[in-house]
Amino acid sequence: MQVGVLGDIVFQVSSKVIKTFDNLQWSGSARYSEHNRHLTNTLTEFTGIDPDTMSFDMEISAYLGVDPMTELVKIWTYERSGKPLTFVVGEKAYGKYKWTIKSHKIKMKTYDKRGNVTSVSVSINLLEYLKS
Repeated sequence: MQVGVLGDIVFQVSSKVIKTFDNLQWSGSARYSEHNRHLTNTLTEFTGIDPDTMSFDMEISAYLGVDPMTELVKIWTYERSGKPLTFVVGEKAYGKYKWTIKSHKIKMKTYDKRGNVTSVSVSINLLEYLKS
C-alpha cells in the first residue's frame, strides 16, 4: 500500500516492502526588519515570508525490502540537481507548489559480510519551491 511520495521516492508498506517516514515537521516564518532609533524604541517592519521548510526521517533497510544505496542515489540526485518535487501523503499534496531537497544526513547502521551497507537512517530537509 502506497503511503505517499516525494518525487519518485515512494513511501509504502506491504508484506514485502516497508519504506515510510517518521518525525515529519513543517515550519514557516515571517521576515522582519528592525529600524533602530536613537534614544527610543526600535521599530519593526514586516518585509515578507520566508520559504517553508519540512523535515522527516526515513529508515531504509534491505531487511525491509529496500536497497539503501538505490534510495540514497535518488536523494543525492534530487538534492544536487535542485529538482522541484511534489510531496504527497495519503491523498494530500503538501505545500503551495513543490519542494526541493535542501540537505540530508545519513547514518549508516548495518553492513553485510562484504562491507555493503544494508540499512541506514536518513534525515531529509526540504525547502519550499514556488512558481516564479
